[in-house]
Amino acid sequence: MKTGVARTGKLYQDYLQRRVDGGGREYFHCRSHALGVLRAIAPTKLADGAWLSGMLSHAGDPCFAELIRTYLEELGDGAPDKNHVLLYRRLLQAHGVDDWLAQSDECFEQGAIQLALGACTQDFLPEVIGFNLGYEQLPLHLLISAYELDELGIDPYYFTLHVTVDNAASGHAMRAVKAVHDALSRTDASAVFWERVRRGYLLGNLGLSTNAAITRFDLDAEFLRVLGQKTFEGRFAHSNYCRIEGKTVNEWLGSAQGVDGFVQALHRKGWLTRGVDPRASRFWQLLHGEQAQMHGVFGAYERQVIYDWIRGPASGDGARAPSSVTPDQAPRPCRPYRHQRGALTAAEAGLTQCVQLGAPPADPEVTDLTVRLEAAPDPEARLVILRDMMGPDLHWTRAGLCATRIFRRAVLGADEAHT
Repeated sequence: MKTGVARTGKLYQDYLQRRVDGGGREYFHCRSHALGVLRAIAPTKLADGAWLSGMLSHAGDPCFAELIRTYLEELGDGAPDKNHVLLYRRLLQAHGVDDWLAQSDECFEQGAIQLALGACTQDFLPEVIGFNLGYEQLPLHLLISAYELDELGIDPYYFTLHVTVDNAASGHAMRAVKAVHDALSRTDASAVFWERVRRGYLLGNLGLSTNAAITRFDLDAEFLRVLGQKTFEGRFAHSNYCRIEGKTVNEWLGSAQGVDGFVQALHRKGWLTRGVDPRASRFWQLLHGEQAQMHGVFGAYERQVIYDWIRGPASGDGARAPSSVTPDQAPRPCRPYRHQRGALTAAEAGLTQCVQLGAPPADPEVTDLTVRLEAAPDPEARLVILRDMMGPDLHWTRAGLCATRIFRRAVLGADEAHT
């Protein structure tokens, strides 16, 4: 662990020196590139911590205390502004990345592995311990991603939070090592056990990695994908009065040439030219403004992809695409997110206050949880109810957050939970 931390730290300092020396961003070429990567890794990030969910049944066993504490912290100890999955959901929502389900199976492989480990912990406990050991170490991509997302005006908090909680001094990285030692106290350190731990460690390398998602992003391909996913509705929605090279829009979108041929035709006609100010693009004018013919057709992320594609190399400044209702002004370079962060929204502040005061928000699911807990015949039955609400599918909901807080007090005690 210490060797890995030193190696990562050295590589990150080298990166920072290159930036000080005038080097540009090395991960994200433009804003849509960064958002595209967030989209690609969403299936993994939305399963964050799931590999430890099966450990909840071992609560109270000191041998597995480090793993239980780690899982609770993945859930933010029930605080909405610390729950990892909720933070990532909010990040996607803030930038209109709402189609992350429409991706290749490769994007879902790592998340599926994490869910499977959580569901099958009793049969694969050594693999869970090994996976946790590898996955909780500090990777270089986490540090650089946080740095460059901030530069692009995209909230890096999800990533910076992992830098702090996974630290090797007292965080998840150190706890992962301690969890291995604690497990050894229950075994004879056999070769079979170590091989299973090793295989669990290696499971973290499967599926689409963050580095692979960064490398494989192609703005041209993403531009065509964004347009292409609208063709099913689009090929039936246009009137016949507008013809491009003798064919109606409906005919273009329904032809074998598809979107690629349509884009080339628009380019030849001068409607869609790359490397220009979007304000001079007739295609962009169809998207922008409340009176635009295609107002509302594309979401925020999709508009950013189109905006960056039209601007071409100029998109390297990271400018944010204007919303459809803002004045269509010249692109302006983005400001680092740390200069934009403001107070919590009223809803977030209210929810956070409820958490701090220990009073659950007025929510039907929270009320239902309270009723079920009161009706439970004994403490063990209550713990079963809480564990169900703390699974990967529910822990980020209001009821799940409430269950996490109650579970933490029950298992760790009032003093520890308060701390």
